Amino acid sequence: MSFTRVWSDTLPTSITKALKQARVPLSAVSFEVHKIDNKTDNNAAPLLSYRANVPMNPASVMKLVTTFSALDMLGPDFTWQTSFYTNGKLGNGVLQGDLIIHGGGDPKWVLERIEENFKTLQVLGVRHITGDIILDNSVFELSSKHEADFDGEPMRSYNSTPDGLLVNFKAILLSFTPDEANQRVIIKADIPLANVAIDESVPMTNGACGDWRGQLRADFGNPNRISFAGSYSARCGEKIWPIAYSDPASYAARVVKAMYSAVGGRLDGQVRTGTLPSTAVLLYHAPSLPLSQIIADVNKHSNNVMAQQVFLSLSAQKSNDNLLSKVSQTLKGSFTKSRDVVKHWWQRHFGNHKKSPLEPELENGSGLSRTERISAQSLTELLRTAAKHPNGDVFANSLSVAGVDGTAANMARRGVANASLGQAQLKTGTLRDVASVAGYATAQSGQRYSVVGIINHPNAPSARAALDALVEWTVVGH
Repeated sequence: MSFTRVWSDTLPTSITKALKQARVPLSAVSFEVHKIDNKTDNNAAPLLSYRANVPMNPASVMKLVTTFSALDMLGPDFTWQTSFYTNGKLGNGVLQGDLIIHGGGDPKWVLERIEENFKTLQVLGVRHITGDIILDNSVFELSSKHEADFDGEPMRSYNSTPDGLLVNFKAILLSFTPDEANQRVIIKADIPLANVAIDESVPMTNGACGDWRGQLRADFGNPNRISFAGSYSARCGEKIWPIAYSDPASYAARVVKAMYSAVGGRLDGQVRTGTLPSTAVLLYHAPSLPLSQIIADVNKHSNNVMAQQVFLSLSAQKSNDNLLSKVSQTLKGSFTKSRDVVKHWWQRHFGNHKKSPLEPELENGSGLSRTERISAQSLTELLRTAAKHPNGDVFANSLSVAGVDGTAANMARRGVANASLGQAQLKTGTLRDVASVAGYATAQSGQRYSVVGIINHPNAPSARAALDALVEWTVVGH
């Protein structure tokens, strides 16, 4: 069959035109647009539906399942606790013994909050530790997984793996700032790492910017040094390069040691991993940001490791509706148990529908997967249910605004017609063979719709214009 013979008039022309230009056949797409109202009729006909019941790889759009199920089960005010204990005696600013930091799975224990927590310890009298700092990340049961397992790119920050005591996403942000007066480029890291040397500068050139990362000739292989043997063009301006640290197992210890010293603390021992002794005494609990803010980071910025932290936490926390008791008694999160939690949750919310949408096939809840699947119809039902939920506004506000912020800000740069910009709240997804979008769009009439589009094809990234056209059609074209 020739490529042109697979086209159909069942989709709007703007969408089929964009798909044809990208050489993506209709057999590789799935779309659904549905009216959002206050009625409870789950069998109402959609405005547009094309292959909507076919399971597809949604890429990061799968984060909608993770974040909405968490919002429903845990609530918007839920917080994770990072807890500080001691097994020694504290007096006159000296802790004679160890400090134990017990991770609760906080998805965003980052530099600023680590510094704040260590300053609180000083207020509590912990200024000199004669023993060790022990890091306990046992709240999650994780199989050994290497950062390169997904796509062979271990230094890509999106491949950072989850952790019960996740420190700064296990990532480093390297900034490159031209210093024209000295004909060099200043290199700075956003976070200190104990016993890691980072080159402070590279020579500056005036050539084309081009592949500036390649021109730097970076060497990230040595855990004790980050070096650059190349140069950097002044034409590039200031750039940020997020990387994953080459030895993720030691990352947390290096950051904690450096940060404790940076706030003026004295440590006689080492920073090491371990478990919380049963006789340890609590110093204080440090709460995370609330779930409502966490899911905004997950959805707007498509943070994979944060999404996986939230997903794992579904089987490591006591939920509002006690679903957890069906799958776990240990309160240690795992991907297997969290998949079961979401399965039970899905069946409870959607299993009694006359036309029950297919259950999602989950792996890690982030969409960074080759095996996760969900249909456009299932995503539609999730979006419609979320719109009627008591925390529906919290969920919708966690999505990117078309052309304004998050991953959907790119719509403005792609030249999407102005009518849809600012009128849609969206989650986007991209893999090498996946392009997707899902969320809400408000038509010019004021009517609100759920919008879902998924493309699975080697040319999918080139067909993003078709998804933009789907959103645009929902706002102005139907």
